[in-house]
Amino acid sequence: MIKQQGPIRNRLEDILTRLDARRDQERTYVTLYPHSARAEAGAADARFAAGKSLGPMDGKIISIKDLFDIAGEPTLAGSVIRRQEAAATEDAVIVRRLRDAGAIILGKTHMTEFAFTAVGLNLHYPVPGNAFDAALIPGGSSSGAAVSAAEGTCDIAIGSDTGGSVRIPAALNGIVGFKPTARRVPLVGAFPLAPSLDSIGPLAGTVADCALADAIMAGEVPSPLQTVPLSELKVGIPRGRLFQDTQTDILAAFDQVVGRLRKADCEIVDVMIDDLLEEFRQATQIGSIAGIEASRVHAGWLNDENPLVDERVTSTLRRRAQVNTADLEAILDTRVVLAQRMDERIAGFDSILLPATPISAVPIATVETDEFEYRRVEDLLLRNTQVANQFDLSAITLPLRTTSLPAGIMLMGANGGDRRLLDTAAAVEVLLATLGLPNDTDESAGLEPQLL
Repeated sequence: MIKQQGPIRNRLEDILTRLDARRDQERTYVTLYPHSARAEAGAADARFAAGKSLGPMDGKIISIKDLFDIAGEPTLAGSVIRRQEAAATEDAVIVRRLRDAGAIILGKTHMTEFAFTAVGLNLHYPVPGNAFDAALIPGGSSSGAAVSAAEGTCDIAIGSDTGGSVRIPAALNGIVGFKPTARRVPLVGAFPLAPSLDSIGPLAGTVADCALADAIMAGEVPSPLQTVPLSELKVGIPRGRLFQDTQTDILAAFDQVVGRLRKADCEIVDVMIDDLLEEFRQATQIGSIAGIEASRVHAGWLNDENPLVDERVTSTLRRRAQVNTADLEAILDTRVVLAQRMDERIAGFDSILLPATPISAVPIATVETDEFEYRRVEDLLLRNTQVANQFDLSAITLPLRTTSLPAGIMLMGANGGDRRLLDTAAAVEVLLATLGLPNDTDESAGLEPQLL
């Protein structure tokens, strides 16, 4: 007699069948764990049948970025030079916490090499095509994570965010991506890019799923989001340099959202932060914090004559390695001061609202061989999202529904204000779901940008 499988195992099998059908052209996952995933799914079904669920994460199918340790294998971080590294002796803390909560770890997703670059290309692997159109870039560095969540081969993807590496690909693939306050989620067992800026965040179809994964990874007890009435919110808009060179359709969609928020009696106030952005730029003229710290992380191979590492990564790290420790410490001290001033500037706001990226995904072909275009696209993709990392804020991107290609609207919140930001995002998510529907009217018609 054939034993019947439960609904969780059946759903997992559907995904594994889908992935098996494309195994010769797989670009989203670098490693799959079908045997352990089946065992975890079967255990989850058994718990549900016995009325012993471990909680809301129990039975969720999860993908993890290729920089998280899994016991028994080396952690590649998207690079072929790490294939000979020693195997991890235990799972990363966040992986262990997810497993303990009943999550099913399906596999590791592709990423850009060492989590560098926002475009999503990796010299050593095929590009995970955008979930909306495979000819478009996925964004990075959590490229495969975003595609896996957007295409439905997992319920929640786990990525890392040092300058926007969760939020950029989430926006370009039309899903939710959350960057928590740095250090709130433990980094133990995650291969670093820049320890001062790194954070671990989820990508999923909803704010609720992101909040669930975030709570589990942070070691907290998950609880339902408390959607805040829009009329009780105060939102700041940092018009100025973060709105320059924004695509027309993204800017129009953003202004439509602002119009709908105003109609719902949300208080909208322009807030000037360009002066703080300029001071941060001046402080990092000798090199970005990410680049300088990463040059220390990779010191072991950086002076090798011909390392098997993308030249874009190698050349950047070699330049940043010339920055001395005293100068790095001075930059970090300045960052602390500027972060405090940013906290003071945005105090009293529930969130700061702006486009997640000023552009949508471009064709892969336009950036693969044209270095100038690659740099232009990367600079634009990073421009808005990196602010939250630089000033130690929390941030989330939500999908816009009225642009020609997927794009995101980003909410930034205070350091440590993660839960309030998620509650606020849940309210805005409801509003966004109504945009573009047949009975929707454009409440932003006639609104002019209030440039500061």
